[in-house]
Amino acid sequence: MKLIRPLLSLLFCAGAISSYAQKAEKPKNESKYDQHKVFNPLFYPGRGNEVRTAGGSPGAKYWQNRADYKLNVTLDTAKHRITGSTVITYTNNSPDPLPFVWLQVDQNIYREDSRAIAVTPVTGGRFTTKAYTKGAEISSVTLIKNGKPVKANYLVNDTRMQIKLPDTLKAGGGKLQIQINYAFDVPEYGTDRLGRLKTKNGWIYEIAQWYPRMEVYDDLSGWNTIPYMGASEFYLEYGNFDYTITAPADLLIAGSGELLNPNEVLTPTAIARLATAKASEKTVFIKDTVDVKSSTAYLKKPSLTWHFFCKNSRDVAWAASKAFIWDAARINLPSGKKALAQSVYPVESKGNTKWGRSTEYVKATIEQCSKNWFEYSYPVATNVAGIVGGMEYPGIVFCGYTSSGGGLWNVTNHEFGHNWFPMIVGSNERKFAWMDEGFNTFINDVDTRIFNKGEYYEKEDVNATASYMFGDGVEPIMNTPDVIQPNNLGIDAYQKPALGLTILREQILGHERFDYAFRTYIKRWAFKHPSPYDFFHSMDNAAGEDLSWFWNEWFFTSFKLDQGVKDIKYIDNDAAKGSLITIENLEEMALPVTIAIKQENGKTDTVKLPVEIWQRGGTWTFAHKSTSKIVYAIIDPDHNLPDINPDNNSFSGVAVPQGTTAESIIKKYLDAIGGADKIKDLKDLTITSIGSIQGTEVNKVAKYKAPNSVFQDVTLPQAGGRQVFHFVSVGDSITITQFGQKSPMDKTTSANVRTKNKQYPELDYSKAGYKLELSPNAKVVNKQPAYLVTVTTPEGVPVKNYYDIQTGLKVRQLLDVPNAAPIEWGNYTDVKGIKVPYTEKTSVAGYPIEFKVKSADINTNITADTFK
Repeated sequence: MKLIRPLLSLLFCAGAISSYAQKAEKPKNESKYDQHKVFNPLFYPGRGNEVRTAGGSPGAKYWQNRADYKLNVTLDTAKHRITGSTVITYTNNSPDPLPFVWLQVDQNIYREDSRAIAVTPVTGGRFTTKAYTKGAEISSVTLIKNGKPVKANYLVNDTRMQIKLPDTLKAGGGKLQIQINYAFDVPEYGTDRLGRLKTKNGWIYEIAQWYPRMEVYDDLSGWNTIPYMGASEFYLEYGNFDYTITAPADLLIAGSGELLNPNEVLTPTAIARLATAKASEKTVFIKDTVDVKSSTAYLKKPSLTWHFFCKNSRDVAWAASKAFIWDAARINLPSGKKALAQSVYPVESKGNTKWGRSTEYVKATIEQCSKNWFEYSYPVATNVAGIVGGMEYPGIVFCGYTSSGGGLWNVTNHEFGHNWFPMIVGSNERKFAWMDEGFNTFINDVDTRIFNKGEYYEKEDVNATASYMFGDGVEPIMNTPDVIQPNNLGIDAYQKPALGLTILREQILGHERFDYAFRTYIKRWAFKHPSPYDFFHSMDNAAGEDLSWFWNEWFFTSFKLDQGVKDIKYIDNDAAKGSLITIENLEEMALPVTIAIKQENGKTDTVKLPVEIWQRGGTWTFAHKSTSKIVYAIIDPDHNLPDINPDNNSFSGVAVPQGTTAESIIKKYLDAIGGADKIKDLKDLTITSIGSIQGTEVNKVAKYKAPNSVFQDVTLPQAGGRQVFHFVSVGDSITITQFGQKSPMDKTTSANVRTKNKQYPELDYSKAGYKLELSPNAKVVNKQPAYLVTVTTPEGVPVKNYYDIQTGLKVRQLLDVPNAAPIEWGNYTDVKGIKVPYTEKTSVAGYPIEFKVKSADINTNITADTFK
């Protein structure tokens, strides 16, 4: 499932307002660190056994049950209704005789009396049911015994069905056949997992969770019967799927697995083009815009039956529409086998900046992941454009039809990454969303670095996102997705576990050890059901590293990281004899340390210290063979770790010159940008900027009008110019609108927001009520020394301003309140005599973004109506 990374449900919400609420903090420099909590020798519960070994692999007596399906359904496009039957052959490989079995009936989530509806907040959300159906309308359930049907004794409870068996199903290979006849109405919006979209050339149907499915019976919980509530996804048995779909002849149908009867459902022209595509490295059209409206593009019959087969899968899904354009290309797999990448989408999505590159993205994802991790296991990979924003199924994914550019790459790459987690490695998504979403988000990052030489890659500034990802109220990863609060699901299921794997790969194990261990885990558990501890043990053993401390702090706690440089001394007070550098760990998490050091003689060094230094306590002093005074020492210089307080990551040996005051630094800044008088004479300023998050373009327009009016508008041009954030401040009055809804603010938050968005606050610093404090030592911003002036406003808002020592320009600002994201400025450019920063770096809802100015103009007579 795509979090959109849901970019857009959180994009400007959490970062814009809630992060400015002030809360009680621990006293400055008081350490919370306790090494005994991190390095717990009893982290692992119990021992390995014959089913799951202590080394993290399936044991000699590992077992799992099997479910094979034969499905036959009909799509009625007039009624938007599916009718059909399924025959399930269930094999009990467990050592336990089973007196009953459980099935999932997911369509019942759309009933008005469903449990999911009862627990949906009145404010709604992504998984809200927007229109009710009758759910799965089951007309009969029978058991097939010795070739004869026997009426089943069954009970449907919400999204689950229990069948009480007349004879206990034998252990160790006993088989059971179940036939179910059913129907359901296809909802227009199926909790962003299925549905239908009306286009100018017809409806697009995306069909999933479309048949009763066996629940998993495993050695960990027995029957896994957590109800389907919307946010939590699926846990399914493996088997073969033989299925047919009967639909009007003018519909093109794409499904999981292999199409067995192309000669019966495709025209000779389509068959010939498909053959060309299977041999082509470049995308080939099988059905183009002209064909969508042509009566010769389909066989002249009332209806057709499409026959698909998907081997050793945990699920199947399909899509149908007469509006589909269809293109495809060959996939080259490491073993020499070939597969097919294909895309189906409406004419509204056509174009090289839109879905015209979809098949290229599919092909690259499958080839890269097959090479890096494990070979793709399906004959076809199909990307479907429709109403679903992003959802994955074996061999087929549903992505939003409006996606384009980097946004389309990201959602395509993410959904197809799920073919490794959880389609190949069959983890329990109902309980452990991070084992598929987090792992997948991690391999997406690896993919994006490689694809087209990093066309859409943006290195994450983990320092900048730490206050969001590790802020107050964030829950431990090790929770079920239905328990995790909606605002935290993106962090706990996607971002934090993915970051954890990246840190393991980049900072702790290194690529070679990590990649070998991760591939070992995938190979061991391909088409099986691993638990979290199977993953932990497997990584430990294959990498040759006891990582229990990391699993403990990262997955089971809400620990935070705050490393700092405390002091630098010189041996015998002589810089030529070397230095003693003291670092400290102030929060509860421990991670390795990388320190960049620069000396006055120009020499630079990088020191790497293992996590074991923190086994001794919260402070550590190490000797460094420096030969001159140290200009600075910076922990985590490349911002790879989620340090919630990067302010103390650097220690500068540059003292503030005698006679320098906060007031003189402020004056130097105002002079550097054009002079206080010129700024005071400024009537208005308009700045238009562009940035991107995960390849999705973000536009920002900011307007300022003297004396105290501020306007900001943030839109997404790839989503039709959708406005996601709108801010207006006139004097003490503030209005913030996010996705069309006004955001309430208390007095404290209002004061914080005003302080953050004031254009030239330095003009007010000489007024009564402001308090200025100059740090006695220079700080380091982007490896350059800067003065730190901490200002407390008359409303009590503390803000840290950093001014470059050489240029005097303001390069960084941070509201000194919990969870606030810093802003950094650079590339100052003259605009009619006033220097305006043409780059602005910050983070929004945990995502780093750099805005670059497209245009800036001064004194254009902005009207007061702009700020209404």
